Amino acid sequence: MEDSDYQLLDNPRQAIIEKGGYILVALDNGKPVGVCALVKLDGDPYDFELAKLAVEPEAQGKHIGSQLIEAVITKAREQGAKKLYIESHTSLEPAIHLYQKAGFKEIAGHSPTFSRVNIQMELIL
Repeated sequence: MEDSDYQLLDNPRQAIIEKGGYILVALDNGKPVGVCALVKLDGDPYDFELAKLAVEPEAQGKHIGSQLIEAVITKAREQGAKKLYIESHTSLEPAIHLYQKAGFKEIAGHSPTFSRVNIQMELIL
């Protein structure tokens, strides 16, 4: 965990929602089983960052990650977004596969927020 992680996770209302972002929670029979954040950026060149995608281990394999990504993309479009951004690590192969399946493409040259980032992706809406 890095300082940027703690800023988002310890104060999600202040760090994400009050800055114009969203937090989507997937429920299975009323129980939270997945989460994903849509973090507002300045629009140059990205409007939002898809961040903190996570699905409970017992809920994996039920397409919840894909549903969260699609819901985040829909929410971004509703907000008039033109480009989405993702930072990740290639060791998170299932997540990378989901991002690619949703249409995200690998990019280079954007300054990452986290030192552990070794892949950046974007989706042009």
